[in-house]
Amino acid sequence: MLKNYFKIAWRNLWKNKVFSFINIVGLATGMCGAILIFTWVQNELSFDRFHKNADNLYKIWNRSYKDASGNIYTWDITSAPIATELKQKYPEVKAAARVYWPNDRLFNYKDKSIVATGLDVDPEFLSMFSFPMVYGSKQALNDQKSIVLTSSLAKRIFGDEDPTDKMLRINDKDNYKVTGVVKDPPANTQFQFDYLVSVIPLIGTSESNNWGNASFNTYVQLQPGTNVEAFDKKINGMLTQHDPNLKFGIFLHPSKKWHLNSRFENGVAVGGAIETVRLLLGIAVLILLIACINFMNLTTAQSEKRGKEVGVRKVIGAGRLSIIKQFLTESILVTAIAGLIGISLVQLALPYFQELTGTKIFINYSDPYLWLAGLAFILLTGLLAGSYPAFYLSSFRPVKVLKGLFKTQTQVINPRKFLVVTQFTVAIVLIIATVIIYQQINYVQSRNTGYVRNNLIEHPINGTINKNFEALKNDLINSGTAVAVSKTSMPVTLDASSGSGFNWGDMDPGHKNLSFSRFGTTGDFVKTFGFKLVAGRDIDFNKYPSDSSAVMMNEAALKVMGLKDPIGQTILSGTNKLTIVGVVKDFIIGSPSQAINPMLVFGTKNWSNSLTFRLNPHKPVSASLKQAEAIFKKYNPAYPFQYHFVDQAYAEKFKSEERTGKIAFTFSCLTIIISCLGLFGLAAYMAESRAKEIGIRKVLGAGVANLMQLLTRDFVALVLVSVIIAAPIGWWFMNKWLQDFNYRIQISWTIFLYSGLAAVIIAVITVSYQAAKAALANPIKSIKTE
Repeated sequence: MLKNYFKIAWRNLWKNKVFSFINIVGLATGMCGAILIFTWVQNELSFDRFHKNADNLYKIWNRSYKDASGNIYTWDITSAPIATELKQKYPEVKAAARVYWPNDRLFNYKDKSIVATGLDVDPEFLSMFSFPMVYGSKQALNDQKSIVLTSSLAKRIFGDEDPTDKMLRINDKDNYKVTGVVKDPPANTQFQFDYLVSVIPLIGTSESNNWGNASFNTYVQLQPGTNVEAFDKKINGMLTQHDPNLKFGIFLHPSKKWHLNSRFENGVAVGGAIETVRLLLGIAVLILLIACINFMNLTTAQSEKRGKEVGVRKVIGAGRLSIIKQFLTESILVTAIAGLIGISLVQLALPYFQELTGTKIFINYSDPYLWLAGLAFILLTGLLAGSYPAFYLSSFRPVKVLKGLFKTQTQVINPRKFLVVTQFTVAIVLIIATVIIYQQINYVQSRNTGYVRNNLIEHPINGTINKNFEALKNDLINSGTAVAVSKTSMPVTLDASSGSGFNWGDMDPGHKNLSFSRFGTTGDFVKTFGFKLVAGRDIDFNKYPSDSSAVMMNEAALKVMGLKDPIGQTILSGTNKLTIVGVVKDFIIGSPSQAINPMLVFGTKNWSNSLTFRLNPHKPVSASLKQAEAIFKKYNPAYPFQYHFVDQAYAEKFKSEERTGKIAFTFSCLTIIISCLGLFGLAAYMAESRAKEIGIRKVLGAGVANLMQLLTRDFVALVLVSVIIAAPIGWWFMNKWLQDFNYRIQISWTIFLYSGLAAVIIAVITVSYQAAKAALANPIKSIKTE
């Protein structure tokens, strides 16, 4: 019987080639999009879930107490003693590890010099996290001068040599022994590194008891069965117990949320990658649904042709269940063919999709579970697409059909109208979303950053740059390469560290827990970056040797502190007295779409990780860079010239939103294509079923324009209904999305007008070919049998 079902199904597919082609292409396209998204979603959900101890792994975060405005701040940079305290005094903790993310380091071996990125970690890191060892053991970092390499870095340095116990010179000053090799970290982990070294030498004795200096990420592995909620409350006040000036607590963040829920608001994880996962998952379901709607519409549109077949089958004894099985078999056959084509499209589209999402995705076709999932996916899609047509067609009464009393309506029947409206509603919502996303990106990109990004170059401080800074700076300026040079605690395009516990005269008691962004500079800060001074002066150690106790602030800090005449006033940070010497206009250092935090800029000679210089605007950039490279090589010969433009680094801040916009645009186009395929098929069928009516109207004098209007107006009306439904849905979703941005656009009604107009034009173009073809046909051919 099953063989007979498939034989009949194949004959029907071959008989109705145009409709079969549209169904298969629509389903294949939809399945391709859905498969790509489901694969990406699976990859996102698997982030750091491959660790053997994943269910017991947690990251320590800081959480401030409420400030005067009721705000709670969270950050994940912690102090060194936390890990030691947790290991030694809390039996719930099985292991703890600190992770420090250093600048790139230089590796020398024989005549090779290689720059690589790595992590400074506690020895327990290798036992807590599941990075398989190729050589060595999980105790490979017990020696403070040991190093563990990834397979790829070991290959780059040693080639085919055995790396075990080889000595490497790092940063041209320290010798490390290779005690282990691990496999390269997979793409689905936050720990991306080329090597691991012990963090103990970096911490030293001074940092091991410094509860106020936050420089590390801290991870813990809890004992199985630990009451996490109770333990979370138990450790909350640890920092304040050791240092009463630290007015914030710590809490646990589970490994399953590190990637997906990394964005906090008022101390609670509210989003992160999970938002994009939900967005794409919703789009995948909608694309598949639209492809299935095409199948339903085109199958039920042919009901009059298939009606007599159903009638005959019922007369000769076929039951309704048998007919349902027949049509479901046809649906599954179409879906299977579409699935095979869809898999081929996946392979073609995978490189573009990887670029679109910024994620490396690998599909393991040798995995039997993949094929089982694929088979289940095809069956589910086939049942979803074929269920309505099967139940609809099997409900025909044979007597009426065989007597010719059964006729489908000359217009699209109500269920089909609903499905067409659903298709275009989804498409229009995606168009609206795409437009709003790009408007928001353009709006934020046009925001004044508070400094001049053009011709600004940043270079990491490594090797002998600190030692030779003054000579390097003088050469850059005297050669005409740069007009200003400054060292800072971090690149200006990265999020600043934050701190609290500051006190000042006439301070509101509610501000005792106020958190400030912190930035350090050695001087020439305003001149180099192009900041605008509101009051006072820049930090300058040459003119003011005591500027190590000087501080500048931005306008946001001035406002929240309530200082009317800030210059010369004192701020207390613990026992340290800081004198306010300048106020600068607010500038963006974090997210361009968020409010600017209160910031303090400290004068410091030791807290510097980035060198910034402004190129001479009167010289060609290429010539200046070439000269700068020669100067850096002179004073830092062991390291390559690792510069980047600040304006390019600033543009990276918009990558996430731009990626979301591209994703919305790509899949809105895909949705429109699939919808138009269905609309084209429906228009073809309507033109065919109304051929006699059109022929009679033409004989009676109807013009081509009138006939085209007759055939297109029903479809245009459905699209207009879709616009009316899509507008409030699109507004609700996108207004909710925009709530995450402090600096945001207001949604204009013109967005809905133009999106709806675009959808109507697309629909008219889609059906016009079939309408024109029917209107221009010879009426004699269609009415000669009447």
